[in-house]
Amino acid sequence: MELHNLKPKKGSTHARKRIARGEGSRGGTSTRGNKGSQARTGYKSKRGFEGGQMPLHKRVPKFGFSNVNRVEYQGINLDVLEEVAKNAGVKVITPEFFAEHGLANKRDRVKILGRGSDKFSSVLEVTANAFSESAKAAIEAKKGKVTEIKFKAKKAE
Repeated sequence: MELHNLKPKKGSTHARKRIARGEGSRGGTSTRGNKGSQARTGYKSKRGFEGGQMPLHKRVPKFGFSNVNRVEYQGINLDVLEEVAKNAGVKVITPEFFAEHGLANKRDRVKILGRGSDKFSSVLEVTANAFSESAKAAIEAKKGKVTEIKFKAKKAE
């Protein structure tokens, strides 16, 4: 056996079906049925097209509401904040602190929430975008300092 006489095993290959090459070889409609858009050359159905029937995405009702002016905050509770501050040995907490310790991303707006305010005992200086009433009261009750960062709202054009 040599390279010049290699060939596929008998019966493993088939001749290409030559469609539309005369009446004897599926001529006329070329296996595409009779008339209609699918019989035409270049046919491509639209995504979701169901043959003229009302498509599913139009049959299913719409619901819900998405407020374009919504401001998303990353919430951090006082008990978590106190624990992380004690472990890090820090008294001043800034937005950079949240990012360093994995509490929020550096671009997130952070809101301090009041879970654990009844057991809160640290004296902390906290800087964040927003505070809940209970969190603010708990920090200030322990002679801590609360600084709120105001962010600029996008101008409507």
